[in-house]
Amino acid sequence: MKERDVRYEKLERLERDRGIDVFGHRLDKVVPIAEIRELEDGTEVEAVGRLHAKRAHGKLTFGDIRDWSGRIQIALEKPVLGSESYNLFRKYADIGDTIWVKGELFHTQRGELTIAVKEWKWMTKSLRPLPEKWHGLRDVELRSRHRYLDLIMNPDSMKTFMLRSKIITAIRKFLYDRGFIEVETPVLQPIYGGASARPFITHHNALDIDLYLRIAPELYLKRLIVGGFPKVFEMGKNFRNEGIDSMHNPEFSMMELYQAYADYTDIMNLVEDLFVYLVETLDIPQPINWLGKEVYVKKPFPRIPYKEAFAHFTDGKITWDMIDTEEKAKKVFEDLGLEMKKPPVWINYVQEIFDSVVQPKIVNPTFIIDYPLEISPLAKKKKDDPNFVERFELFVAGVELANAFSELQDPRDQLERFKKQVEARRQGDDEAMAEIDEDYIIALEYGLPPTGGLGIGIDRLVMFLTGKDSIRDVILFPLLRPKKISDTDLGEEEEE
Repeated sequence: MKERDVRYEKLERLERDRGIDVFGHRLDKVVPIAEIRELEDGTEVEAVGRLHAKRAHGKLTFGDIRDWSGRIQIALEKPVLGSESYNLFRKYADIGDTIWVKGELFHTQRGELTIAVKEWKWMTKSLRPLPEKWHGLRDVELRSRHRYLDLIMNPDSMKTFMLRSKIITAIRKFLYDRGFIEVETPVLQPIYGGASARPFITHHNALDIDLYLRIAPELYLKRLIVGGFPKVFEMGKNFRNEGIDSMHNPEFSMMELYQAYADYTDIMNLVEDLFVYLVETLDIPQPINWLGKEVYVKKPFPRIPYKEAFAHFTDGKITWDMIDTEEKAKKVFEDLGLEMKKPPVWINYVQEIFDSVVQPKIVNPTFIIDYPLEISPLAKKKKDDPNFVERFELFVAGVELANAFSELQDPRDQLERFKKQVEARRQGDDEAMAEIDEDYIIALEYGLPPTGGLGIGIDRLVMFLTGKDSIRDVILFPLLRPKKISDTDLGEEEEE
């Protein structure tokens, strides 16, 4: 018989024979266990938590209860509780049950803070056994697929997601304090744009039109700057029909902002301030150990031009003049033994080389600035070199965490770049734009002031600040292939 069946039998006996309701009701007050642990011995307290351990010693039984904030030991004595209540706990309280207790704090001879229980009752009965304590729920897929179990069994996971919430709250406060206004833009869009990515397509029956889940809110946010908003930001979900790996989930969280009368240098300063603010406000210890690297967040962050980064991070083995034409870039690409998955054109060779030999060498927060025009269709050209644009990406431990640029204002230039994107799409680049957003061009014709824009991937930022190596560990419910999970997968074995 499986333990789950045993627990259902217990439930039936409790309800039928004893008339006990094990599915409790509201409490007037719930005090986090972490706060209870700050109180002095002799203080009468009420605590609620899930039972994670139970140790019987004759007329004395110890247990551990845990909530989102921490753990505390409880002690139940038969002379104090009375035979009925004590035996009820001994016989029917199972690991995984959530219980309420009332009693006084004291320290055991071993120095363990403990609640001497005077009363207890069920808040809810756990009808499935928790995964075995020492093996726990360590399989990454199972933890992601059954996040509730992961949170129950792994305090570190609870800590990670509590910190994620604090990070998002801190970002909002940082931006509010600097005069940014939070807005919302459409998730369903008739034309997708603002990034290079494959979209998800859906259909609206009433209008009989195809719509796209947004790949970025950028073009709508810049319309708001045209309309007169001075500083705007949006925190929300984007969707890209791409593969799943340790750094990518098709549904992910982004923060994008736009500031009128600013450029990418202003945004760089803001990003520096934001990262330092998060580390200091949230008391993130340094160095931050992430992806096998020790990272220090300290201003100023280096600012290295894109075409200089090759020589800088390869000790001069690859320089810009070695890759500034398609023929030369292709040779270096082939010498490195790289595989081209995009159309074989100059900029794709260059970017693949950058991704392979430059990006992995970056450890501490570093701005790579002034990107080639060909890979920045929405960025403003540099005055002194129109082949490059005022754009930066922030890299940490070899991972891109932020992308920003001075926004392109000229509708004529923007239209030509849109046309090139559409042509690239026709030539096989399935991440390029499929059609021109004519309404955005009209918006630019009314006048976009000088503007700096920024996008930060919230999931990757949380990965960095919590030291997690997989995006699945910072998204509560990541996308997974549907699968029927057996009881054995969850650690429940058939009892003999």
